[in-house]
Amino acid sequence: QVQLVESGGGLVQPGGSLRLSCTASGSIFRIATMGWYRQAPGKEREMVATIFSGGTKIYADSLKGRFTISRDVIKNTLYLQMNSLKPEDTDVYSCNARHLSNNYWGQGTQVTVSS
Repeated sequence: QVQLVESGGGLVQPGGSLRLSCTASGSIFRIATMGWYRQAPGKEREMVATIFSGGTKIYADSLKGRFTISRDVIKNTLYLQMNSLKPEDTDVYSCNARHLSNNYWGQGTQVTVSS
């Protein structure tokens, strides 16, 4: 069983930065496609960024240039660096790992951008 645990969320002022972390248990990390998603109440879940096992990264078009996804395979940890945050970035951010038919989610971490 794979467990994903996110951390790093919180309250930040507009224009500020946060780095989210997602630590994965189990051996899936090196072979899985890993991603960050976000969802606000009443809205559909949105893909923020994805990193494939070979290292290729993709981002939501609206977030390119502000968010960066990365991973540390030694620490089994996925990161999301978020810069120039805006109030509309306020959401619950969740970590996802998928491999073949397996799909795992973390519990989510709240990010609130407000002055």
